[in-house]
Amino acid sequence: MECTIANMYDLRETIAAGLFEGKTYPWEVLPEIGDYIMELGKTLDPEVFEKRGEDIWVAKDVKIYPTATLTGPLIIDEGTEIRPGAFIRGKAIIGKNCVIGNSTEIKNDIIFNNVQVPHYNYVGDSVLGFHSHMGAGSITSNVKSDKTLVVVKDRNGEEIETGYKKFGAMLGDYVEVGCNSVLNPGTVIGSHSNVYPLSMVRGVIPANSIVKNRAAQEIVSKEK
Repeated sequence: MECTIANMYDLRETIAAGLFEGKTYPWEVLPEIGDYIMELGKTLDPEVFEKRGEDIWVAKDVKIYPTATLTGPLIIDEGTEIRPGAFIRGKAIIGKNCVIGNSTEIKNDIIFNNVQVPHYNYVGDSVLGFHSHMGAGSITSNVKSDKTLVVVKDRNGEEIETGYKKFGAMLGDYVEVGCNSVLNPGTVIGSHSNVYPLSMVRGVIPANSIVKNRAAQEIVSKEK
């Protein structure tokens, strides 16, 4: 499968690079995010980060609106903005220069630098790569309707059993997700790919692709 950490992410663009070491697939980090934050938080430079509440470390220049809700364990890196009504439920590492927007909910995620989830998004049990963007109303669905364990399915018929009941989406670097799209449990989108608005996405989407047919999920390669 193409959906390896090495193929999808520039680990220089996250404070959580150490969490990915020794792993092949990005979803392998999901069960370890909370414990990793607890250890990483103790090592952060107090000149840059301050502790706000229990197990919450926030860079001093982060802008947080009064109506946002933060729950630990949580790390928010420099230059990020947490907008009104945002709900961060814990076990999240949010990178530099990110936007967590109006009424957006974050839970058990690694969010790389320069990511935008700016309007009415739900992102749970997911990894969002460098410079990825989720349009207004787009969400990661992280539990299957039949509550069975999530399987990552390639279009060539290859399957990987994750053993996870909760698994949202893995977005590679520079992925663009259109407004009001739903990324079904176990979705993996390769880097530099685009999802059209109102799409329902599942399985593995190769890098440099466009998901362009809302009904049949037509996928085409980008022209170079």
